[in-house]
Amino acid sequence: MHRLSHFLAGALTVIVVALVAAGLYALGARGFSAREHPSALERWVARRVRAMAAPANAGNLVNPVPDSPEALAAARAHWADHCAGCHANNGSGDTEMGKRMYPPAPDMRQAETQEMTDGDLFFIIQNGIRMTGMPAWGGGSGAAGHHDEEDSWKLVRFIRHLPQITPDEERQMQGLNPKSPDEIEEEQEEKAFLNGEEPHEHTQHEHHH
Repeated sequence: MHRLSHFLAGALTVIVVALVAAGLYALGARGFSAREHPSALERWVARRVRAMAAPANAGNLVNPVPDSPEALAAARAHWADHCAGCHANNGSGDTEMGKRMYPPAPDMRQAETQEMTDGDLFFIIQNGIRMTGMPAWGGGSGAAGHHDEEDSWKLVRFIRHLPQITPDEERQMQGLNPKSPDEIEEEQEEKAFLNGEEPHEHTQHEHHH
């Protein structure tokens, strides 16, 4: 029995080494471009990293924020302003930034996210995940300092709501999404047109102020 356990341990080690070597060979052949689609091995590793991102006791944490329309509305606005750039308003990850990350931003409506505990989701929001695009929003100073634990717990409520998000909610969130300079200029031109101004008149007016 002792000899068999040693044999099995050795065989497992050989398999792991072979998988790692195959992965490194594939990476060496393809390079490390973020344009590549993650392989099955890389997707498995990414899932394991996300699962290990939170300590074992994090899963036992209970969300102290009641599930209320007020908490959901606050989280929806926070998500639109801080999270939608990568994750999209509906949590699909179908954004320019989210799709270009490596690994890409996950579809948070799917089981891989929804089956995580509230505590694990909270810990990831607060602390981020190393070697991914997921930042740590908890603590610190500056802009991140305005995001407290209650905000993170509210976002957990919103993540649970993502599979049921409505088109009306998404339309409301679009008005809260950060705007690029091009989008701001386009809105100004549209406003100028509705006010009966020529686009160049509006531009000059803005320049003098």
